[in-house]
Amino acid sequence: MVKNTGRPGYLQIADDLREQIRRGTLAPGDPLPSTTQLATTYDASLSVVKLAVGVLRAEGLVIGQQGKGVYVREDATPALPASDELSEIRATLQDLSVRLERVESRLAERE
Repeated sequence: MVKNTGRPGYLQIADDLREQIRRGTLAPGDPLPSTTQLATTYDASLSVVKLAVGVLRAEGLVIGQQGKGVYVREDATPALPASDELSEIRATLQDLSVRLERVESRLAERE
């Protein structure tokens, strides 16, 4: 069920389906439920469900087969940044935190 959290419904659905793929509830080669079934499950419109499936397609987790449906890709593993990329992200965040503290400090001095 899509919750009224401020996060778009299609992203909530994509998050849930992604988690099912990650856990193996939806295994490689498994078909996703039909758009109508997903709309019923999540109490959402067909267009919202289609957007959610589109997100998973763009991430490479699912693949559509014309006239057959949408399936979990055989090599479906949500892409995670490599360890060195995570280190770089952490360093950037740390740098931004330091810079933000400086800006806030200077603003407080002006008051």
